[in-house]
Amino acid sequence: MVRRAHMGSHRSVGATRWRSIAVLVSLVFSACSGDAGDLVLVGTVERTLVELVAPISETLIELRAGRGQRVRAGEVLARLDPTLTEADVAGAEARLAGALTAQATAAHDFERASGLRRAGVASEQDLERAQLSRDEAAARLREAQAVLAAARHRLDELVLRAPVDGIVDQTPFDPGERVPAGGVVSVLLESGVPWVRVWVPERRAAAVPLGLAAQVTIDGIAAPLAGRVIDVAREPAFTPHFALTERDRVHLVYEARVALPDAPPELRPGLPAEVRLVLGPPS
Repeated sequence: MVRRAHMGSHRSVGATRWRSIAVLVSLVFSACSGDAGDLVLVGTVERTLVELVAPISETLIELRAGRGQRVRAGEVLARLDPTLTEADVAGAEARLAGALTAQATAAHDFERASGLRRAGVASEQDLERAQLSRDEAAARLREAQAVLAAARHRLDELVLRAPVDGIVDQTPFDPGERVPAGGVVSVLLESGVPWVRVWVPERRAAAVPLGLAAQVTIDGIAAPLAGRVIDVAREPAFTPHFALTERDRVHLVYEARVALPDAPPELRPGLPAEVRLVLGPPS
């Protein structure tokens, strides 16, 4: 099973040991220098996280990819103990074999009853009973086929494969530990374009169209990165109480994302970033 998330340092989907609460602190202020139309927003770098989840409670028997390892889509990352599920598959295969035999016998009996009826030896009631038996056997066969398909699917889910290219970010469990149903076995940082989440003041939101160019400064990266606004929320929210002064907390803001298509691949989520947007003068 796979879950996706968009987050900064990390997100919380359940009570797993490896998560920390991501603090999305976005300070909104006017630039101290340069064009009066500039708007400077401070947010955090984010990437898409993909969680590989245990479909059932089972023991982790193999962990092929550790933290920091690059993986390709389709690569096996972990395996859960298949012993019980393999037994379920074997039982379903046996039931299917029995259903196939019963269906073949019922079909043969129906053909025989049809011939006897045409010869005037069997009654119409005998033919109807044979037809009913044939139909019931066909239904049991379809049921057995469905049960076997479901069992094989459950067995296949015990082999956890990377759904996307990425980097292993977390491995909460070690081989030999029992993973609860829904427990996260591995977390990938998808090899996609990262972005910065910021909060745009309500009075300037109309001047921030999709596609607007931005300059993004991140500590540890010498030159500013080129960015582009890819999303602005339709619904406003109140400024996070920890972000601004008491006077500014009543202001409405719009959550926005600024993509970083030229960011280095090793850029990790959670880093603070300063985003500069060049806007027209506020109305």
